[in-house]
Amino acid sequence: MTDGTARMNLTESYWPAEPGEVREVTVCDVIRHAATTVPDRLALVNCVPDADARKEWTYAEFLSDIEDVARALLARYQPGDRIAIWAPNSAEWIVLQQGIAMAGMVLVALNPAYRAREMQFVLSQSESVAVFLVDTHRDFDMRGMVDEMSSGLPHLRGIHPFSEWDEFLASGSPSTALPAIAPRDVVQVQYTSGTTGFPKGAVLHHMGLVNEATFVAERAGMSDGGVYINAMPMYHIGGGAVTSFGAWAKRGTFVILPGFDPGQLIEAFETYRGTHTLVVPTMLIAMLDHPELDRRDMSSLQTILSGAAAVPAALVRKTMARLHCQFSILFGQTEAHGVVSQTRVTDSPEDQSDTVGQPLPQLEMKIADPLTGAPAALEIAGEICVRGYQNMLEYYNMPEETARTIDDEGWLHMGDIGKMDARGFLKVTGRVKDMIIRGGINLYPAEIEAALQDHPAIETAAVVGAPDEKWGEQVSAFLKIRHGSQQPTVAELTDFLRQQIAPHKTPVFWKFVTDLPMTPTGKIQKFVLRDQIVEGSVTFDEVRTSTSAPADA
Repeated sequence: MTDGTARMNLTESYWPAEPGEVREVTVCDVIRHAATTVPDRLALVNCVPDADARKEWTYAEFLSDIEDVARALLARYQPGDRIAIWAPNSAEWIVLQQGIAMAGMVLVALNPAYRAREMQFVLSQSESVAVFLVDTHRDFDMRGMVDEMSSGLPHLRGIHPFSEWDEFLASGSPSTALPAIAPRDVVQVQYTSGTTGFPKGAVLHHMGLVNEATFVAERAGMSDGGVYINAMPMYHIGGGAVTSFGAWAKRGTFVILPGFDPGQLIEAFETYRGTHTLVVPTMLIAMLDHPELDRRDMSSLQTILSGAAAVPAALVRKTMARLHCQFSILFGQTEAHGVVSQTRVTDSPEDQSDTVGQPLPQLEMKIADPLTGAPAALEIAGEICVRGYQNMLEYYNMPEETARTIDDEGWLHMGDIGKMDARGFLKVTGRVKDMIIRGGINLYPAEIEAALQDHPAIETAAVVGAPDEKWGEQVSAFLKIRHGSQQPTVAELTDFLRQQIAPHKTPVFWKFVTDLPMTPTGKIQKFVLRDQIVEGSVTFDEVRTSTSAPADA
């Protein structure tokens, strides 16, 4: 059965892996194949706002720079070492990512919005030996913060600013032999926020990222030589693997923007004849509302991919009508190397609007009955579980967390609630994990609560999601003040949080309370708080204006 055929007549909520090919390849194999077969084809474009400052790489040039990076890394570090990148989008980020892979080392991708609390934990937990970073980002002294904390990071041996990139690129020896890389070798430790308040590092392998990205590109209708225009952050699985690896698997071009700007994204489509892009709903809305849209030639656009948050049916229809393009909705998570189900461009408008499609090839999926773990009856809700080559290897140095996520039969429990129909189309109906999805980015209340409760005046913090038309959900905080403490202002608490966590995690809605709804065992009943927000029975003490981008605010 090919990926273009929809399976019919399931009798239970179980999708067996379709027969088909999962290629035993590495990221390095993909780049080398393209450089050998289409050496002069454009592989990478650094699409900065100043058109005169942009730079392009053919596949031959791209491979050459990647190999130079690998040799420079091998002059300092060993295969298997973890190498962190803490920087916004750039072509150098991408070349370094591929060089890390070709050196047999492991990428640790860090959100440039991280602050001391997050950085200290991730660099320590991953045992990263080096970090590449920009000196400053959005007026924040990134180099200064890492220098200050480096004495408490015994594994960290190298701090490499991108301002010295050219010198680093030239520092390796041409005679250095590059190691052999196997398809199931680790290529990346991708951190996702955990319900315990700290991120967990999903250990991902070459074959998982390459095949998953290839299947996504094919289901989205990308042909040989397609052009991905990307404004998704590279530290995220969407920008750093799903789109880029899909483009190179199709011997296509990857156009990287430094960040999301709807006008620049539209211009890039016209300039580079873009065929595909992945945008979360908030980005798509901004793109459709931008005045440049009607002034630019968007005729090369073939498919808009979207996901990471609910995609309203009206938005799907508006996009297809306005841009005369196809649409594909994605659903997945980092622990499964990204996407696990996807609508086809040939699916009906109803399926595009109401479902997240069918599972990708070579992936088993079941909707697990909450009591037995067996496949639930059709159209009955349960936890979405997947099994196959796409499963992560583990959470890095977290065996107990790994065992909780991947069971003895190899099923990865996604923590999402869904239903499956007789055709295998999946609907996501809720979440097991207590997460907030803001602008397509998963935020975990426990992390924000822990940061708030570090403030000496806060006795208890309860963080829940509040519905929001623009972002999907916004962060709301219910705070109980310690007896005898003076109540801090929201401005003070905002400044306090900005020193610990990324700005987009800061609550928008604030409520100071004397009591919180509790269970008999002393647990906060967050569903009560959420119901009060939805019913409109909560009057918040302050609502902070939120203009921060969802990805790296």
